[in-house]
Amino acid sequence: MPTTTVGLLYPGYAAEDDFPLLQGILGSDVRLPVVHTSVGEDAHRVDALLDLGSTARLAEGAEELRVHAPDAVVWACTSGSFVFGWDGARAQVEAIATRLGCPASSTSIAFVNAIHALGVRRVAIAATYPREVVDRFVEFLGAGEIDVVGSSSADIVTAEEVGTLGRDGPFGLVASIDHGAADAVLVPDTALHTVAWLDELEAAAGKPVLTANQVTVWEGLRLAGRTPGHDDLGALFRAGVSSRVGSHDT
Repeated sequence: MPTTTVGLLYPGYAAEDDFPLLQGILGSDVRLPVVHTSVGEDAHRVDALLDLGSTARLAEGAEELRVHAPDAVVWACTSGSFVFGWDGARAQVEAIATRLGCPASSTSIAFVNAIHALGVRRVAIAATYPREVVDRFVEFLGAGEIDVVGSSSADIVTAEEVGTLGRDGPFGLVASIDHGAADAVLVPDTALHTVAWLDELEAAAGKPVLTANQVTVWEGLRLAGRTPGHDDLGALFRAGVSSRVGSHDT
C-alpha cells in the first residue's frame, strides 16, 4: 500500500507525542508530520483562541508543511477552530486547502464528521476548557446537527497545564459527567494525552469515546482517501468506514 501522509498543524507543545504513537500503531505506510504553529497567549479564552487560529499563524505553518507533500492537512486544534463558529471554521480550513492544494480540515470539524460516521446524534462533552469555551463548542456541534445532552468544564486555562495531565486526566474528565443519556462521550482538546488509553476509556464509559487527537488523525486519513480502520483505537477506528459521512465534509 502506498504511504499516506497527513500533515498536522499543531499549536505549541503539549500532547503532540500522541501523534508518533498513533503513527506507530497505524503502521509504516502512514506518516503524520507535525508542524508547530505559533502561539501568542496560551489561554483557553475566546480572544486568545481567535488569535491562535488566525489566518497568518495557520498560513505560516502550512508553508512549513509543504515540504512533506501531504495528501491531507488537519488543523489539530479543537478550540482554535470552533471559536470561529461553523462558517468561520470551514473558511479557516478552506484557506489551508487552497494554499496547499490538498484537502484540509480541523479537529472541531473532525468531531462532527466522526459523530455522524458512527451514526450517533446525542453526545456528552467532558472538557478541559472553562465554561465559556465549552459553550462555544456546544453551539458548534448544534450547527452540525448534533444534540449535546450534557457537558462538564474542568476550567483549565492553559494548554501547557493540560499537557501535563497523565492517565487520570481523561478518565477523570469522563467520570465527571453524567453521560447516561448520551450515545457517545467527546473529550476535546488536542493538548490532552488520550491515545494510549482509548479502549480503556470506552470500557470505563460503556460507550464510544471520541478524543481530539484520535479524531484528528481519523479525519486526515479519511480526507486522504484512506479508510481509517484499526482494532486498537476505539470504536471510531474499529468501524472502519467513512461512507456515512455526508454533507458536513470540507
